[in-house]
Amino acid sequence: MEASSLQVQELTSGASGRIIPVFKNVHRSIFSSTSIHRVIIFIQSIILWFIFNLRRCQQQHHHRPSSPSPSSKRKFYFRRRDLIEDDVIKRRALAEQFPMLTSSVGDDDWIKRCRADTFLFYGTGRNVLFCRSWIPTTDQMRGILIIIHGLNEHSGRYANFARQLNSSNFGVYAMDWIGHGGSDGLHGYVPSLDLVVADTASFLEKIKSDHPGIPCFFYGHSTGGAVVLKAATYLHINKLLEGIILTSPALRVTPSHPIVAAVAPLFSLVAPKYQFKWANKRGVSVSRDPAALVAKYTDPLVYTGPVRVRTGHEILRISSHLSRNFKSVTVPFFVLHGTADKVTDPLGSQELYNQAASKYKHIKLYEGFLHDLLFEPEREEIGQDIINWMETKLSFHH
Repeated sequence: MEASSLQVQELTSGASGRIIPVFKNVHRSIFSSTSIHRVIIFIQSIILWFIFNLRRCQQQHHHRPSSPSPSSKRKFYFRRRDLIEDDVIKRRALAEQFPMLTSSVGDDDWIKRCRADTFLFYGTGRNVLFCRSWIPTTDQMRGILIIIHGLNEHSGRYANFARQLNSSNFGVYAMDWIGHGGSDGLHGYVPSLDLVVADTASFLEKIKSDHPGIPCFFYGHSTGGAVVLKAATYLHINKLLEGIILTSPALRVTPSHPIVAAVAPLFSLVAPKYQFKWANKRGVSVSRDPAALVAKYTDPLVYTGPVRVRTGHEILRISSHLSRNFKSVTVPFFVLHGTADKVTDPLGSQELYNQAASKYKHIKLYEGFLHDLLFEPEREEIGQDIINWMETKLSFHH
């Protein structure tokens, strides 16, 4: 596992702004088994790249009209853009219709005690982002939790968690990333997770300006946890936060096959939106609750296609960056992870807890639990653990 982690860091280092010392110790390493292995992977990457472009050229030649006009390329571009815009309109309509108020035994009057709303927010890239809020109407809010969902899902899935938070007098805001839920962009495509980090920071600043004096927490799940953690490393964002909660954060991400890591940087430039089937981890369950799995994978707002190349590369890149900088983390945090998680590595959460410089930090590992902790059968207990941590943090602060 350590070797795989090291390999990912090296392969993504160029994109993260580091310089690889190519000629360092060349006399000792040029004929090593590791060097030969990397050369083979590189050659495979080049072959795959040529195969991909050859197939694309063949497809274009096959479908090329007999008398192409000079504007044919432009028309294809506009058709492609129109398809994306039509898809966004459909997804936004579905997001608006998604039920925001759920009920449970003994709590059927939530609709009377909650003001649920949806709204649009302009991100830093001028993309329109779909957002939700659940605000308790009974008493003054004790705090606000801002939810950043995981890869391929959307904010509406956290309505049940919002009900639980509202019952403890916490307000809730949630934002769909670019390319997710009701937000702008090609479904499942993230051009840059740094853009998502910037959008998350801007969203926090808006909420703080709308609710001055009310403590704010970030919550991030999976890749959303990596986004939240990176946002909290910026000093001006750190100062606005009371703390962050991470469930199953993507901190030690390794691809399903070594060649995926090898081709990701190249493919992310030449074919960023290409759906790379090899990158999918097949047969990996994310919850022990069959009903939760059915609800997730029949939800039209959940992206279920193969991961897009740029999106996968961005996940590898942010994971590599964070794992190299755990010692610089100072924000108060609570990290939760299932020990049986096969999507993200619980050892990454343990390393974060061990290395972070935060003075107020806690970790809880749930024996045998899977990836989507808030959709496990014990979701109410896990939600209460999060609420208890926020209440304790507020008491500790004051």
